[in-house]
Amino acid sequence: MATLDAPVTAPVRTTTGLVTGRIEGGLSVFRGIPFARPPVGALRFQAPEPAEPWDGVRAADAFGAPPPQPRGRAISAPPGAGDRDDWLTVNVWSPDPGPGGPGGPAGPAGPAGLPVMVWIYGGAYVAGAASAPGYDGAALAGQGVVLVSFNYRLGMEGFAQLTGAPANRGLLDQVAALRWVQDNITAFGGDPGQVTVFGESAGAGSVVSLLAMPAAAGLFRRAIAQSVPGTFFAADLAADLATAAVGHFGQPPDAGALADIEPQHLVDAGQAVLASFGAPARRDRWGAVAHTLTPFSPVVDGEVLPTDPWDALARGRARDVELIIGHNRDECRLFTAGNALADAEIASALAAFSPQPGGPAAYRRAFPAADGTRLYELAYSDWLFRMPAVHLADAHARAGGTTYLYELTYPAPGAGGALGACHGLDVPLVFGTPQADFGAMMLGDPVPASALAVGDAMRADWTAFAAGRPASPAPGHVAGPAGWPPWDPRTRLTRVYDDPVTDQAYPEETSRLLWAEHRFAALPLL
Repeated sequence: MATLDAPVTAPVRTTTGLVTGRIEGGLSVFRGIPFARPPVGALRFQAPEPAEPWDGVRAADAFGAPPPQPRGRAISAPPGAGDRDDWLTVNVWSPDPGPGGPGGPAGPAGPAGLPVMVWIYGGAYVAGAASAPGYDGAALAGQGVVLVSFNYRLGMEGFAQLTGAPANRGLLDQVAALRWVQDNITAFGGDPGQVTVFGESAGAGSVVSLLAMPAAAGLFRRAIAQSVPGTFFAADLAADLATAAVGHFGQPPDAGALADIEPQHLVDAGQAVLASFGAPARRDRWGAVAHTLTPFSPVVDGEVLPTDPWDALARGRARDVELIIGHNRDECRLFTAGNALADAEIASALAAFSPQPGGPAAYRRAFPAADGTRLYELAYSDWLFRMPAVHLADAHARAGGTTYLYELTYPAPGAGGALGACHGLDVPLVFGTPQADFGAMMLGDPVPASALAVGDAMRADWTAFAAGRPASPAPGHVAGPAGWPPWDPRTRLTRVYDDPVTDQAYPEETSRLLWAEHRFAALPLL
Protein backbone atom coordinates (compact mmCIF):
# COMPACT_ATOMS: atom_id res chain seq x y z
CA MET A 1 0.00 0.00 0.00
CA ALA A 2 1.40 3.39 -1.00
CA THR A 3 2.16 5.73 1.88
CA LEU A 4 1.43 9.16 0.45
CA ASP A 5 2.71 11.01 3.52
CA ALA A 6 6.11 9.28 3.27
CA PRO A 7 9.11 11.37 2.21
CA VAL A 8 9.57 11.85 -1.51
CA THR A 9 12.69 10.49 -3.21
CA ALA A 10 15.00 12.59 -5.29
CA PRO A 11 14.10 12.51 -8.99
CA VAL A 12 15.32 9.49 -10.94
CA ARG A 13 15.82 9.72 -14.68
CA THR A 14 14.22 7.04 -16.89
CA THR A 15 14.30 6.87 -20.67
CA THR A 16 10.91 8.59 -20.81
CA GLY A 17 11.30 11.20 -18.09
CA LEU A 18 11.99 11.97 -14.45
CA VAL A 19 10.09 10.20 -11.67
CA THR A 20 9.92 10.51 -7.91
CA GLY A 21 8.83 7.79 -5.52
CA ARG A 22 8.40 7.49 -1.76
CA ILE A 23 10.84 6.41 0.94
CA GLU A 24 9.11 3.66 2.92
CA GLY A 25 10.82 1.62 5.61
CA GLY A 26 14.29 2.43 4.31
CA LEU A 27 13.36 1.54 0.71
CA SER A 28 12.79 3.79 -2.27
CA VAL A 29 9.46 2.72 -3.76
CA PHE A 30 8.16 3.76 -7.18
CA ARG A 31 4.71 2.77 -8.42
CA GLY A 32 2.88 3.07 -11.71
CA ILE A 33 5.70 4.00 -14.11
CA PRO A 34 4.51 3.41 -17.70
CA PHE A 35 6.63 0.93 -19.66
CA ALA A 36 4.31 0.99 -22.71
CA ARG A 37 1.48 3.06 -24.09
CA PRO A 38 -2.05 2.10 -23.00
CA PRO A 39 -3.14 -0.72 -25.37
CA VAL A 40 -6.43 0.92 -26.34
CA GLY A 41 -7.84 2.55 -29.44
CA ALA A 42 -5.65 1.84 -32.45
CA LEU A 43 -3.23 -0.10 -30.20
CA ARG A 44 -5.82 -2.53 -28.89
CA PHE A 45 -4.92 -6.21 -29.50
CA GLN A 46 -1.54 -5.12 -30.87
CA ALA A 47 2.02 -5.57 -29.62
CA PRO A 48 2.95 -3.02 -26.95
CA GLU A 49 4.37 0.31 -28.06
CA PRO A 50 7.00 2.22 -26.02
CA ALA A 51 5.64 4.65 -23.46
CA GLU A 52 5.45 8.30 -24.48
CA PRO A 53 7.92 10.70 -22.83
CA TRP A 54 6.70 13.35 -20.39
CA ASP A 55 7.97 16.75 -19.34
CA GLY A 56 8.80 17.71 -15.80
CA VAL A 57 8.81 15.24 -12.91
CA ARG A 58 6.19 12.48 -12.68
CA ALA A 59 5.05 11.36 -9.23
CA ALA A 60 5.35 7.56 -9.25
CA ASP A 61 3.41 7.06 -6.02
CA ALA A 62 0.31 5.12 -7.10
CA PHE A 63 -0.12 1.79 -8.86
CA GLY A 64 -1.32 1.74 -12.43
CA ALA A 65 -4.76 0.35 -13.19
CA PRO A 66 -5.11 -3.44 -13.29
CA PRO A 67 -5.92 -4.92 -16.70
CA PRO A 68 -9.55 -5.90 -17.41
CA GLN A 69 -10.49 -9.10 -15.58
CA PRO A 70 -13.31 -10.89 -13.76
CA ARG A 71 -14.56 -9.23 -10.61
CA GLY A 72 -14.81 -10.85 -7.23
CA ARG A 73 -12.52 -13.87 -7.70
CA ALA A 74 -9.98 -14.63 -4.99
CA ILE A 75 -7.20 -13.79 -7.43
CA SER A 76 -8.87 -10.72 -8.93
CA ALA A 77 -7.16 -7.34 -8.79
CA PRO A 78 -7.95 -4.96 -5.94
CA PRO A 79 -10.99 -2.78 -6.76
CA GLY A 80 -10.90 0.93 -7.33
CA ALA A 81 -9.16 1.44 -10.69
CA GLY A 82 -12.20 3.05 -12.29
CA ASP A 83 -12.04 3.54 -16.04
CA ARG A 84 -8.31 4.17 -16.29
CA ASP A 85 -6.41 2.44 -19.07
CA ASP A 86 -2.83 2.78 -17.73
CA TRP A 87 -2.57 -1.00 -17.49
CA LEU A 88 1.05 -1.38 -18.58
CA THR A 89 3.09 0.01 -15.71
CA VAL A 90 6.02 -1.12 -13.55
CA ASN A 91 6.76 -0.76 -9.85
CA VAL A 92 10.18 -0.74 -8.18
CA TRP A 93 11.32 -1.37 -4.59
CA SER A 94 14.99 -0.44 -4.15
CA PRO A 95 17.17 -0.50 -1.04
CA ASP A 96 17.90 3.17 -0.39
CA PRO A 97 21.67 3.59 -0.92
CA GLY A 98 21.79 6.87 0.96
CA PRO A 99 20.90 10.56 0.61
CA GLY A 100 19.18 11.27 -2.66
CA GLY A 101 17.76 7.81 -3.19
CA PRO A 102 18.71 5.37 -5.98
CA GLY A 103 21.53 6.72 -8.08
CA GLY A 104 21.47 10.19 -6.56
CA PRO A 105 19.57 13.10 -8.10
CA ALA A 106 18.56 12.18 -11.66
CA GLY A 107 21.71 10.16 -12.19
CA PRO A 108 22.93 6.61 -12.71
CA ALA A 109 23.77 4.22 -9.95
CA GLY A 110 27.36 3.33 -9.18
CA PRO A 111 29.16 0.45 -10.87
CA ALA A 112 28.10 -2.17 -8.30
CA GLY A 113 24.39 -2.41 -8.95
CA LEU A 114 22.21 -4.77 -6.94
CA PRO A 115 20.66 -7.99 -8.27
CA VAL A 116 17.22 -7.46 -9.78
CA MET A 117 14.18 -9.71 -9.29
CA VAL A 118 11.24 -9.20 -11.67
CA TRP A 119 7.91 -10.66 -10.49
CA ILE A 120 5.18 -11.98 -12.85
CA TYR A 121 1.87 -12.55 -11.05
CA GLY A 122 -0.39 -15.54 -11.58
CA GLY A 123 -4.14 -15.78 -11.93
CA ALA A 124 -4.96 -18.43 -14.54
CA TYR A 125 -4.08 -15.94 -17.32
CA VAL A 126 -7.40 -14.17 -16.65
CA ALA A 127 -6.91 -12.29 -13.35
CA GLY A 128 -4.34 -10.63 -11.13
CA ALA A 129 -2.37 -7.40 -10.81
CA ALA A 130 0.96 -6.28 -9.45
CA SER A 131 -0.88 -3.97 -7.04
CA ALA A 132 -2.21 -6.87 -4.94
CA PRO A 133 -1.08 -6.40 -1.31
CA GLY A 134 0.35 -9.93 -1.27
CA TYR A 135 2.94 -8.85 -3.84
CA ASP A 136 4.41 -6.04 -1.76
CA GLY A 137 8.11 -6.11 -2.55
CA ALA A 138 9.47 -4.76 0.73
CA ALA A 139 10.55 -8.05 2.34
CA LEU A 140 12.40 -9.23 -0.77
CA ALA A 141 14.03 -5.87 -1.42
CA GLY A 142 15.07 -5.85 2.22
CA GLN A 143 17.28 -8.84 1.39
CA GLY A 144 19.44 -6.65 -0.87
CA VAL A 145 17.76 -6.89 -4.27
CA VAL A 146 15.86 -4.45 -6.44
CA LEU A 147 12.33 -5.83 -6.79
CA VAL A 148 10.30 -5.02 -9.90
CA SER A 149 6.69 -5.93 -10.64
CA PHE A 150 4.41 -5.01 -13.54
CA ASN A 151 1.01 -5.55 -15.12
CA TYR A 152 0.33 -7.39 -18.37
CA ARG A 153 -2.80 -8.00 -20.44
CA LEU A 154 -4.99 -10.95 -19.51
CA GLY A 155 -7.82 -13.04 -20.94
CA MET A 156 -9.18 -11.99 -24.32
CA GLU A 157 -7.06 -8.82 -24.38
CA GLY A 158 -3.81 -10.67 -23.76
CA PHE A 159 -4.14 -14.29 -24.87
CA ALA A 160 -7.12 -14.87 -27.18
CA GLN A 161 -6.07 -16.13 -30.61
CA LEU A 162 -7.39 -13.42 -32.96
CA THR A 163 -6.85 -12.76 -36.64
CA GLY A 164 -5.30 -9.38 -37.30
CA ALA A 165 -3.39 -9.46 -34.00
CA PRO A 166 -0.16 -11.01 -32.77
CA ALA A 167 -0.52 -14.06 -30.54
CA ASN A 168 0.43 -13.96 -26.86
CA ARG A 169 0.07 -10.23 -26.40
CA GLY A 170 0.33 -10.72 -22.63
CA LEU A 171 3.73 -12.33 -23.13
CA LEU A 172 4.80 -9.50 -25.42
CA ASP A 173 3.86 -7.07 -22.63
CA GLN A 174 6.20 -9.02 -20.35
CA VAL A 175 9.03 -8.75 -22.87
CA ALA A 176 8.43 -4.99 -23.06
CA ALA A 177 8.61 -4.73 -19.27
CA LEU A 178 11.87 -6.68 -19.24
CA ARG A 179 13.28 -4.35 -21.90
CA TRP A 180 12.29 -1.43 -19.68
CA VAL A 181 14.28 -3.06 -16.88
CA GLN A 182 17.33 -3.39 -19.13
CA ASP A 183 17.09 0.26 -20.15
CA ASN A 184 16.28 1.80 -16.77
CA ILE A 185 17.09 -0.34 -13.74
CA THR A 186 20.62 1.05 -13.33
CA ALA A 187 19.08 4.38 -12.31
CA PHE A 188 17.23 2.56 -9.50
CA GLY A 189 20.37 0.88 -8.15
CA GLY A 190 20.00 -2.40 -10.06
CA ASP A 191 22.35 -4.37 -12.29
CA PRO A 192 20.79 -5.14 -15.71
CA GLY A 193 23.23 -8.03 -16.10
CA GLN A 194 21.88 -9.73 -12.95
CA VAL A 195 18.14 -9.99 -13.65
CA THR A 196 16.09 -12.91 -12.32
CA VAL A 197 12.53 -13.28 -13.56
CA PHE A 198 10.20 -15.19 -11.24
CA GLY A 199 6.51 -16.02 -11.12
CA GLU A 200 3.87 -18.36 -9.75
CA SER A 201 1.12 -20.33 -11.50
CA ALA A 202 0.28 -18.42 -14.71
CA GLY A 203 3.28 -16.25 -13.81
CA ALA A 204 5.45 -19.38 -13.82
CA GLY A 205 3.90 -20.46 -17.12
CA SER A 206 4.91 -17.03 -18.39
CA VAL A 207 8.46 -17.51 -17.08
CA VAL A 208 8.97 -20.76 -18.97
CA SER A 209 7.34 -19.23 -22.04
CA LEU A 210 9.92 -16.44 -21.89
CA LEU A 211 12.65 -19.09 -21.78
CA ALA A 212 11.35 -20.36 -25.13
CA MET A 213 10.74 -16.97 -26.79
CA PRO A 214 13.35 -15.48 -29.17
CA ALA A 215 12.13 -11.98 -28.26
CA ALA A 216 13.10 -12.53 -24.60
CA ALA A 217 16.62 -13.82 -25.25
CA GLY A 218 19.23 -11.94 -23.26
CA LEU A 219 16.75 -10.04 -21.08
CA PHE A 220 17.37 -12.07 -17.92
CA ARG A 221 20.06 -14.31 -16.52
CA ARG A 222 18.13 -16.47 -14.09
CA ALA A 223 14.56 -17.71 -13.71
CA ILE A 224 12.35 -19.10 -10.93
CA ALA A 225 9.15 -20.93 -11.89
CA GLN A 226 6.79 -21.67 -8.98
CA SER A 227 4.00 -24.16 -9.88
CA VAL A 228 4.12 -24.07 -13.69
CA PRO A 229 0.72 -24.96 -15.18
CA GLY A 230 1.05 -27.40 -18.07
CA THR A 231 -1.56 -25.61 -20.19
CA PHE A 232 0.03 -24.43 -23.41
CA PHE A 233 -2.40 -24.34 -26.34
CA ALA A 234 -1.93 -25.38 -29.93
CA ALA A 235 -3.14 -22.70 -32.32
CA ASP A 236 -6.23 -24.67 -33.36
CA LEU A 237 -7.44 -25.12 -29.78
CA ALA A 238 -6.79 -21.46 -28.96
CA ALA A 239 -8.68 -20.31 -32.08
CA ASP A 240 -11.65 -22.54 -31.27
CA LEU A 241 -11.87 -21.21 -27.72
CA ALA A 242 -11.71 -17.63 -28.99
CA THR A 243 -14.46 -18.37 -31.53
CA ALA A 244 -16.65 -19.72 -28.73
CA ALA A 245 -15.98 -16.65 -26.58
CA VAL A 246 -17.02 -14.08 -29.20
CA GLY A 247 -19.86 -16.10 -30.69
CA HIS A 248 -22.66 -14.36 -28.82
CA PHE A 249 -21.44 -10.96 -30.11
CA GLY A 250 -22.14 -12.17 -33.64
CA GLN A 251 -18.54 -11.41 -34.53
CA PRO A 252 -15.60 -13.53 -35.70
CA PRO A 253 -12.46 -13.74 -33.56
CA ASP A 254 -10.92 -10.83 -35.43
CA ALA A 255 -9.14 -7.87 -33.83
CA GLY A 256 -10.84 -5.34 -36.07
CA ALA A 257 -14.30 -6.75 -35.48
CA LEU A 258 -13.82 -6.68 -31.72
CA ALA A 259 -12.16 -3.28 -31.48
CA ASP A 260 -15.26 -1.43 -30.28
CA ILE A 261 -16.47 -3.99 -27.74
CA GLU A 262 -15.94 -2.87 -24.16
CA PRO A 263 -13.08 -4.73 -22.47
CA GLN A 264 -15.30 -5.84 -19.58
CA HIS A 265 -17.77 -7.37 -22.05
CA LEU A 266 -14.94 -9.47 -23.46
CA VAL A 267 -14.03 -10.49 -19.91
CA ASP A 268 -17.61 -11.66 -19.44
CA ALA A 269 -17.44 -13.60 -22.71
CA GLY A 270 -14.35 -15.43 -21.51
CA GLN A 271 -16.09 -16.26 -18.25
CA ALA A 272 -19.07 -17.62 -20.20
CA VAL A 273 -16.76 -20.05 -21.98
CA LEU A 274 -15.34 -21.09 -18.62
CA ALA A 275 -18.87 -21.70 -17.33
CA SER A 276 -19.50 -24.02 -20.28
CA PHE A 277 -16.52 -26.25 -19.51
CA GLY A 278 -18.67 -28.81 -17.68
CA ALA A 279 -20.69 -29.68 -20.79
CA PRO A 280 -19.76 -33.11 -22.23
CA ALA A 281 -19.62 -31.69 -25.77
CA ARG A 282 -17.08 -29.10 -24.68
CA ARG A 283 -14.91 -31.73 -23.00
CA ASP A 284 -15.10 -33.96 -26.07
CA ARG A 285 -13.86 -31.06 -28.20
CA TRP A 286 -11.44 -29.28 -25.85
CA GLY A 287 -10.16 -32.20 -23.79
CA ALA A 288 -8.48 -31.85 -20.43
CA VAL A 289 -8.39 -28.05 -20.53
CA ALA A 290 -12.18 -28.09 -20.07
CA HIS A 291 -11.56 -29.50 -16.57
CA THR A 292 -9.44 -26.46 -15.62
CA LEU A 293 -10.17 -22.86 -14.59
CA THR A 294 -9.08 -20.94 -17.69
CA PRO A 295 -9.98 -20.80 -21.37
CA PHE A 296 -6.76 -18.88 -22.09
CA SER A 297 -3.09 -19.84 -21.95
CA PRO A 298 0.08 -19.15 -23.94
CA VAL A 299 -0.36 -20.24 -27.56
CA VAL A 300 2.32 -22.13 -29.46
CA ASP A 301 1.79 -20.03 -32.57
CA GLY A 302 5.14 -20.78 -34.24
CA GLU A 303 6.27 -17.16 -34.13
CA VAL A 304 5.97 -15.37 -30.78
CA LEU A 305 6.17 -18.76 -29.03
CA PRO A 306 7.79 -21.01 -31.64
CA THR A 307 7.48 -24.26 -29.70
CA ASP A 308 6.34 -25.53 -26.31
CA PRO A 309 8.70 -25.00 -23.35
CA TRP A 310 9.53 -28.71 -22.91
CA ASP A 311 10.74 -28.94 -26.49
CA ALA A 312 12.55 -25.61 -26.29
CA LEU A 313 14.45 -26.53 -23.13
CA ALA A 314 15.28 -30.01 -24.45
CA ARG A 315 16.83 -28.36 -27.51
CA GLY A 316 19.02 -26.22 -25.23
CA ARG A 317 17.29 -22.95 -26.00
CA ALA A 318 17.80 -21.59 -22.46
CA ARG A 319 20.78 -23.62 -21.25
CA ASP A 320 22.59 -20.38 -20.36
CA VAL A 321 19.77 -19.33 -17.98
CA GLU A 322 19.98 -20.76 -14.47
CA LEU A 323 16.63 -22.15 -13.35
CA ILE A 324 14.83 -22.91 -10.10
CA ILE A 325 11.61 -24.79 -10.72
CA GLY A 326 9.23 -26.60 -8.43
CA HIS A 327 5.75 -27.24 -7.14
CA ASN A 328 3.70 -27.67 -3.98
CA ARG A 329 2.83 -31.16 -2.77
CA ASP A 330 -0.97 -30.76 -2.64
CA GLU A 331 -1.39 -28.29 -5.51
CA CYS A 332 -5.01 -28.92 -6.50
CA ARG A 333 -6.38 -29.37 -2.99
CA LEU A 334 -7.04 -25.64 -3.19
CA PHE A 335 -9.67 -26.44 -5.84
CA THR A 336 -11.07 -29.65 -4.34
CA ALA A 337 -11.12 -29.04 -0.56
CA GLY A 338 -14.67 -29.08 0.72
CA ASN A 339 -16.17 -30.02 -2.64
CA ALA A 340 -18.39 -33.07 -2.97
CA LEU A 341 -17.38 -34.65 -6.27
CA ALA A 342 -19.78 -36.96 -8.08
CA ASP A 343 -18.46 -40.32 -9.26
CA ALA A 344 -19.06 -39.32 -12.87
CA GLU A 345 -16.96 -36.15 -12.46
CA ILE A 346 -14.14 -38.11 -10.83
CA ALA A 347 -14.17 -40.70 -13.62
CA SER A 348 -14.22 -38.02 -16.33
CA ALA A 349 -11.34 -36.09 -14.75
CA LEU A 350 -9.24 -39.22 -14.19
CA ALA A 351 -9.67 -40.14 -17.84
CA ALA A 352 -8.60 -36.65 -18.89
CA PHE A 353 -5.66 -36.29 -16.52
CA SER A 354 -4.11 -39.78 -16.48
CA PRO A 355 -1.11 -40.47 -18.71
CA GLN A 356 -1.15 -43.08 -21.42
CA PRO A 357 -0.50 -45.94 -21.44
CA GLY A 358 -2.09 -46.97 -18.19
CA GLY A 359 -4.84 -44.40 -17.76
CA PRO A 360 -7.00 -44.22 -14.62
CA ALA A 361 -6.37 -47.89 -13.78
CA ALA A 362 -2.68 -47.11 -13.35
CA TYR A 363 -3.50 -44.40 -10.80
CA ARG A 364 -5.75 -46.76 -8.87
CA ARG A 365 -3.02 -49.40 -8.77
CA ALA A 366 -0.35 -46.89 -7.78
CA PHE A 367 -2.43 -45.39 -4.97
CA PRO A 368 -4.57 -48.29 -3.71
CA ALA A 369 -5.56 -46.56 -0.44
CA ALA A 370 -6.82 -43.38 -2.14
CA ASP A 371 -10.54 -42.76 -2.50
CA GLY A 372 -12.02 -41.13 -5.60
CA THR A 373 -11.57 -37.55 -4.40
CA ARG A 374 -7.95 -38.17 -3.49
CA LEU A 375 -7.26 -39.83 -6.86
CA TYR A 376 -8.86 -36.82 -8.57
CA GLU A 377 -6.61 -34.46 -6.60
CA LEU A 378 -3.48 -36.48 -7.33
CA ALA A 379 -4.11 -36.83 -11.06
CA TYR A 380 -5.16 -33.17 -11.38
CA SER A 381 -2.07 -31.98 -9.48
CA ASP A 382 0.24 -34.23 -11.50
CA TRP A 383 -1.19 -33.27 -14.88
CA LEU A 384 -1.50 -29.54 -14.24
CA PHE A 385 1.48 -28.66 -12.03
CA ARG A 386 3.73 -31.35 -10.58
CA MET A 387 4.83 -33.41 -13.56
CA PRO A 388 5.14 -30.47 -15.98
CA ALA A 389 7.71 -29.01 -13.56
CA VAL A 390 9.66 -32.26 -13.23
CA HIS A 391 9.75 -32.76 -17.00
CA LEU A 392 10.93 -29.18 -17.53
CA ALA A 393 13.68 -29.69 -14.95
CA ASP A 394 14.73 -32.88 -16.74
CA ALA A 395 14.78 -31.15 -20.13
CA HIS A 396 16.81 -28.17 -18.90
CA ALA A 397 19.32 -30.31 -17.00
CA ARG A 398 19.82 -32.79 -19.85
CA ALA A 399 20.51 -29.91 -22.24
CA GLY A 400 23.30 -28.67 -19.99
CA GLY A 401 21.42 -26.02 -18.02
CA THR A 402 21.97 -25.40 -14.31
CA THR A 403 18.71 -26.50 -12.69
CA TYR A 404 17.35 -26.72 -9.14
CA LEU A 405 14.11 -28.51 -8.23
CA TYR A 406 12.07 -27.92 -5.07
CA GLU A 407 8.85 -29.12 -3.50
CA LEU A 408 6.90 -27.23 -0.82
CA THR A 409 5.45 -29.79 1.60
CA TYR A 410 4.80 -27.55 4.61
CA PRO A 411 1.03 -27.79 5.20
CA ALA A 412 -1.00 -24.59 5.39
CA PRO A 413 -2.00 -24.12 9.03
CA GLY A 414 -5.07 -22.05 8.16
CA ALA A 415 -8.55 -23.27 7.15
CA GLY A 416 -8.43 -25.94 9.82
CA GLY A 417 -5.51 -27.63 8.11
CA ALA A 418 -7.71 -28.72 5.19
CA LEU A 419 -5.55 -27.23 2.43
CA GLY A 420 -2.25 -29.04 2.94
CA ALA A 421 0.64 -27.69 0.88
CA CYS A 422 -1.79 -26.28 -1.67
CA HIS A 423 -1.48 -24.15 -4.76
CA GLY A 424 -0.53 -20.54 -3.98
CA LEU A 425 0.83 -21.20 -0.49
CA ASP A 426 4.34 -20.33 -1.65
CA VAL A 427 3.38 -16.75 -2.56
CA PRO A 428 2.81 -15.28 0.94
CA LEU A 429 5.78 -17.31 2.18
CA VAL A 430 8.20 -15.95 -0.43
CA PHE A 431 6.91 -12.37 -0.25
CA GLY A 432 6.68 -12.32 3.54
CA THR A 433 3.05 -11.15 3.35
CA PRO A 434 1.30 -13.80 5.46
CA GLN A 435 -1.77 -11.70 6.27
CA ALA A 436 -2.36 -10.21 2.80
CA ASP A 437 -4.87 -11.44 0.24
CA PHE A 438 -5.43 -15.20 0.61
CA GLY A 439 -2.35 -15.55 2.82
CA ALA A 440 -4.51 -15.04 5.92
CA MET A 441 -6.79 -17.91 4.90
CA MET A 442 -3.85 -20.22 4.28
CA LEU A 443 -1.58 -19.31 7.18
CA GLY A 444 -4.08 -18.38 9.89
CA ASP A 445 -3.88 -15.76 12.60
CA PRO A 446 -1.55 -15.76 14.39
CA VAL A 447 0.86 -17.16 11.84
CA PRO A 448 2.90 -20.02 13.35
CA ALA A 449 6.61 -19.40 13.78
CA SER A 450 7.28 -22.51 11.70
CA ALA A 451 5.46 -20.97 8.72
CA LEU A 452 7.46 -17.77 9.02
CA ALA A 453 10.65 -19.83 9.14
CA VAL A 454 9.77 -21.69 5.93
CA GLY A 455 9.06 -18.35 4.26
CA ASP A 456 12.35 -16.95 5.49
CA ALA A 457 14.18 -19.97 4.03
CA MET A 458 12.52 -19.66 0.63
CA ARG A 459 13.10 -15.92 0.49
CA ALA A 460 16.76 -16.37 1.45
CA ASP A 461 17.23 -19.02 -1.25
CA TRP A 462 15.45 -16.95 -3.92
CA THR A 463 17.54 -13.83 -3.22
CA ALA A 464 20.81 -15.78 -2.92
CA PHE A 465 20.07 -17.36 -6.30
CA ALA A 466 19.34 -13.93 -7.81
CA ALA A 467 22.68 -12.69 -6.50
CA GLY A 468 24.54 -15.64 -8.01
CA ARG A 469 25.40 -17.11 -4.61
CA PRO A 470 24.83 -20.78 -3.83
CA ALA A 471 22.02 -21.35 -1.38
CA SER A 472 23.06 -22.48 2.07
CA PRO A 473 22.98 -26.22 2.71
CA ALA A 474 19.73 -27.44 4.19
CA PRO A 475 20.00 -29.29 7.52
CA GLY A 476 19.26 -32.58 5.77
CA HIS A 477 21.62 -31.84 2.88
CA VAL A 478 23.07 -35.02 1.40
CA ALA A 479 25.47 -33.79 -1.29
CA GLY A 480 28.28 -32.07 0.55
CA PRO A 481 28.89 -28.48 1.59
CA ALA A 482 28.32 -26.63 -1.70
CA GLY A 483 24.68 -25.77 -1.03
CA TRP A 484 21.46 -26.71 -2.77
CA PRO A 485 22.31 -29.70 -5.01
CA PRO A 486 21.55 -29.16 -8.71
CA TRP A 487 18.86 -31.35 -10.25
CA ASP A 488 20.16 -34.45 -11.98
CA PRO A 489 17.56 -36.71 -13.66
CA ARG A 490 19.48 -39.74 -12.35
CA THR A 491 19.88 -38.81 -8.68
CA ARG A 492 16.86 -36.45 -8.45
CA LEU A 493 17.98 -34.48 -5.38
CA THR A 494 15.32 -31.98 -4.40
CA ARG A 495 15.07 -29.16 -1.87
CA VAL A 496 11.99 -29.85 0.26
CA TYR A 497 10.56 -26.83 2.08
CA ASP A 498 9.06 -28.01 5.33
CA ASP A 499 9.84 -27.77 9.02
CA PRO A 500 12.81 -28.32 8.75
CA VAL A 501 14.04 -27.69 5.19
CA THR A 502 15.86 -30.73 3.76
CA ASP A 503 17.58 -31.88 0.58
CA GLN A 504 16.48 -35.40 -0.37
CA ALA A 505 15.43 -37.67 -3.21
CA TYR A 506 12.39 -36.40 -5.09
CA PRO A 507 9.43 -37.23 -2.81
CA GLU A 508 6.76 -37.91 -5.47
CA GLU A 509 8.46 -40.90 -7.04
CA THR A 510 5.24 -42.88 -7.53
CA SER A 511 3.78 -40.11 -9.68
CA ARG A 512 7.06 -39.53 -11.49
CA LEU A 513 7.16 -43.16 -12.59
CA LEU A 514 3.55 -43.02 -13.80
CA TRP A 515 4.48 -40.09 -16.05
CA ALA A 516 7.96 -41.24 -17.08
CA GLU A 517 7.00 -42.03 -20.68
CA HIS A 518 4.62 -39.10 -21.18
CA ARG A 519 5.63 -36.19 -23.38
CA PHE A 520 4.15 -32.83 -22.43
CA ALA A 521 3.34 -30.63 -25.41
CA ALA A 522 0.86 -28.00 -26.58
CA LEU A 523 -2.74 -29.14 -26.08
CA PRO A 524 -4.56 -29.67 -29.40
CA LEU A 525 -8.18 -29.35 -30.49
CA LEU A 526 -9.63 -32.85 -30.36
